[in-house]
Amino acid sequence: MAQTHILGYPRIGAQRELKRAQEAYWKGEIDQKALRAVGAQVRSQNWQAQQQAGLAYTTVGDFAWYDQVLNHSLMFGVVPERFAVDAADNKLDQYFRLARGRAPSGAPVAASAMTKWFDTNYHYLVPEFSADQEFALDSEWLLEEVREAQSLGHNVKPVVIGPLTYLWLGRGVENPLDLLPKLLPQYLALLAQLADAAAQWVQIDEPILGLDLPTQWRDAFAPTYAALANASGSKLLLASYFSPLRENLDLAFALPVDGAHIDVVRAPEELASAVGALGRQQVLSVGVINGRNVWRTDLAHWQRALAPLAERLGERLWLSASCSLLHSPVDLATETGLAEADKQRLAYARQKLDELNALQQALLPGAEQLADTAKTESRSEAEVRAELASTWRAQPFSERVGVQRARWKLPLLPTTTIGSFPQTDVLRQVRKQFRNGEISTQDYHDHLRAEIAEAIRRQEILGLDVLVHGEAERNDMVEYFGEQLDGFIHTGNGWVQSYGSRCVKPPIIAGDISRPQPMTVQWSEYAQSLSKKPVKGMLTGPVTILNWSFPREDIPRAVSCLQIARALREEVRDLEAAGIGIIQIDEPALREGVPLRASGHDDYFAWAVGCFRYTCSEVKAETQIHTHMCYSNFNSIMDSIVALDADVITIESARSDLRLLQAFAGEQGGYPNEIGPGIYDIHSPNVPERAELVARLQQLLEVIPAEKLWVNPDCGLKTRNWAEVGSALLNMVEATRAVRAGLTLAESA
Repeated sequence: MAQTHILGYPRIGAQRELKRAQEAYWKGEIDQKALRAVGAQVRSQNWQAQQQAGLAYTTVGDFAWYDQVLNHSLMFGVVPERFAVDAADNKLDQYFRLARGRAPSGAPVAASAMTKWFDTNYHYLVPEFSADQEFALDSEWLLEEVREAQSLGHNVKPVVIGPLTYLWLGRGVENPLDLLPKLLPQYLALLAQLADAAAQWVQIDEPILGLDLPTQWRDAFAPTYAALANASGSKLLLASYFSPLRENLDLAFALPVDGAHIDVVRAPEELASAVGALGRQQVLSVGVINGRNVWRTDLAHWQRALAPLAERLGERLWLSASCSLLHSPVDLATETGLAEADKQRLAYARQKLDELNALQQALLPGAEQLADTAKTESRSEAEVRAELASTWRAQPFSERVGVQRARWKLPLLPTTTIGSFPQTDVLRQVRKQFRNGEISTQDYHDHLRAEIAEAIRRQEILGLDVLVHGEAERNDMVEYFGEQLDGFIHTGNGWVQSYGSRCVKPPIIAGDISRPQPMTVQWSEYAQSLSKKPVKGMLTGPVTILNWSFPREDIPRAVSCLQIARALREEVRDLEAAGIGIIQIDEPALREGVPLRASGHDDYFAWAVGCFRYTCSEVKAETQIHTHMCYSNFNSIMDSIVALDADVITIESARSDLRLLQAFAGEQGGYPNEIGPGIYDIHSPNVPERAELVARLQQLLEVIPAEKLWVNPDCGLKTRNWAEVGSALLNMVEATRAVRAGLTLAESA
């Protein structure tokens, strides 16, 4: 009989228990013992869910207090030198200092760099290597979790990130692969420890096998896994996901591993090739349940596709989700407000375990054929690309820029923010009261207007040049628009982890998308009435709304994206008609939607970039269009970012020590329009010093002309408190004035 397992499970808790405990610990409201107790409870519940669903193996090692990559950095002793100064007295606080720059003990320090985990909205902490990097194994946290699960009666399968993927994710040295001879012995020792702990199987994740790997990285797999297989007393399951293996498929199955996992949600065409490459004794794990979406699986399809394979392989066929369920909400049973008809179509992580069990039973000899899932016919992606072939604004930037500068008369190095301001406890409580029907719409809107007025007042006092209304009316930059647009399902508890304690609740695209009425105009118009300075209109872009939602699986993404773009173009028209002359259309998720294989890039960008330009293709030359992008590797997609044709782009760059800026300021190309690199990290509670910001601005001016440079934080300020925000922005404005004065003196000299 086919076996069942998963690659990982959400760690936030069914009611976000871990998030609340983390934040309480950071605030000093609970001690470390209480925090650890919550972690143990979440792990126990996760393991119990897998056991109750009849999974053959319980996955252990997928829990993290902040991030699984950071877990490995601490496990292998990859701790940058700056964290050794005035180090925290305990390991967990040291862990949090690496993650967020601050913990209840230890001195504040610049946090580790953070970027997106492949093509997901999950952020990982980037390993920081040095030329003289040494590694030292400290695996007690993993061994402790193995013992903990075993004591509860679970048949454990520990999971670790593979050595090659771990090195690939890091930075700080020219070629991280050169560190493999030093790192590999630590992995060999780890596998020996797991075997001693009676782990029958160990899952080793190598998702870089789904990338276009350089030859030297491909060549490193065979000797690396020969060494791992020789050292391991456990069976090894090699796991890759998110992308087709293609030229790496034969390589993966030829490695001396006891089994391999493939993602047949992303690459169904590779199932036959994988079966052909499978060794005589190897296990084949097939990821047939989508770990990154919430729609129920078409189990009838997989029953037909896998029945011959189940008969042939028996227990050597393992059924699984495509990837870790980290990217799914936890349990649909917590949704009390969803219509029953909608719930019948959805599956969260807990329900996906039951789907695996149902498929396992459907593959038994004599099982009845399951009912097929209905599919929707729609336009093709190619038709969308053709429609978006010409969406440029009437005037090129070279003509627009002069008109915009004449209209706004902004000073050199204009200061602004990315859009959101702190969402206070009072604001959240008022929003909750409104949702529960405890206060009227009028009372709710009066409170929002008071919040907006306060945000404008604070910005005026701080002396910012271009203001924002603060987005008090928005629970989330994507969820808010999903609630305003037709075609979405909205959940009450569909939370997934974005990073650390930060969770998001993606809306679900359920049908055709349209805008029944204006979504932001009244708030922007009101905010602009309070100031003589320009106040930006704030929109989330079509690609980000798509990529940060759960999309339909039977409709091409391009079709939904164009529908969103049409709705947003109507909103842009109305904002402009209301006198809003600077409009920011955020696209932080543009990069993460890019296919991991280069062969898919051109088709993706044809519709993704086209949809962005479509939203603002009809605005006047004097209307300035901004966009914002988050942590990503921009170098490989610079041409597509330029093709967005935004007048001003702001990027997150502070945690990368401004390294991301190289792509935007390069002598060969770069970003030709205006740019605002984030000059301080908003994801850390640390407040940047004025002198630090002056130095950073001077560094920026070495590569960006002063007339093109904007000054701003590197992301929205929603997650910070007003004390941090006020101090940081005041230092930013004062630093800018100092540098601006220096430039003026230099010009007059």
